[in-house]
Amino acid sequence: MTAPGLGSSGPLHWQTQWEQSIPGTQRIEQRSWDHPVCADWVAAIEAAVAEAGPQVVIAAHSLACIAMAHWAQQTRLHITGALLVAPADAERPGFPPEATGFSPIPLQKLPFRSIVVASTNDEYCSITRASFFASHWDSRFVNAGPKGHINAGSNLGEWLEGQRLLKELVQNWPTL
Repeated sequence: MTAPGLGSSGPLHWQTQWEQSIPGTQRIEQRSWDHPVCADWVAAIEAAVAEAGPQVVIAAHSLACIAMAHWAQQTRLHITGALLVAPADAERPGFPPEATGFSPIPLQKLPFRSIVVASTNDEYCSITRASFFASHWDSRFVNAGPKGHINAGSNLGEWLEGQRLLKELVQNWPTL
């Protein structure tokens, strides 16, 4: 499953391309992509996981990474793992005011396997802050180098590096 961030993921975003090229990949839809409310996003994740079952792996991007951290603290459901790409720092100055309820960002260990992928030049979260999240979430941390917000603007196409990390997440760890 994919979980896009603020504004969703357009046709050139790697998430959309994965949905079109990787069989069985579905998007977690949100009520509002442009005025996100954390509780609503968490509820949508909960419903999607309840339907998909515990074998699901979620590839979250940006604000959806923060929604996943909130969801993890509230759910009793299980997932196999999550690829958390370019987490948005909901506590930074200038965070979009139309997104509500995402801070404070939960810093408890995630109850599933995870990999945080971050860029050295992401305008929405510094590499240091992303590494801080990974450490607290007990996630493997991957520095992707200078790839901006690791979105459509990064011109990654189907983002093969991300697919490799997703496969690693699924294949190298036994399922729960």
